[in-house]
Amino acid sequence: MQNQQPTITILMADDDDDDSLLVHDALVESQLPISLQIVRDGDELIDYLSRSGVYTDVKKAPYPGLILLDLNMPRKHGLDVLKEIKTNPNFRRIPVIIFTNSNASEDIYNTYDLGANSFITKPSNFTSLVQIMKTIGKYWLEIVELPL
Repeated sequence: MQNQQPTITILMADDDDDDSLLVHDALVESQLPISLQIVRDGDELIDYLSRSGVYTDVKKAPYPGLILLDLNMPRKHGLDVLKEIKTNPNFRRIPVIIFTNSNASEDIYNTYDLGANSFITKPSNFTSLVQIMKTIGKYWLEIVELPL
């Protein structure tokens, strides 16, 4: 009998509905044991992690094993959110992958300086996105140990 991996929750913060839908579809295509939760901005992300507002129910908002964070979002920029996550002792162990349209050197350096675990520029096609999701899944689910 084959061992089945536990499902991990990925929390994605992205204000672009199309990008969120594509990531969802790519995760389905990759057939990984991942549950995707989506928030639309940095404030919602912090509410989710803090279990405040509409995110008080653990069943509807399970603790994430990994965060996909866009940089350019309304209300609170991704860099500010990253800084808040990585300076909060309750959240800082959650790996954060910056997943953005930017490939600017300044963004790359700033995010790593603030404690990002990875920086990925969003691909331009679905096939590449599926491959990225498979790679993320393989690395974060099969190779490393997450602090769950």
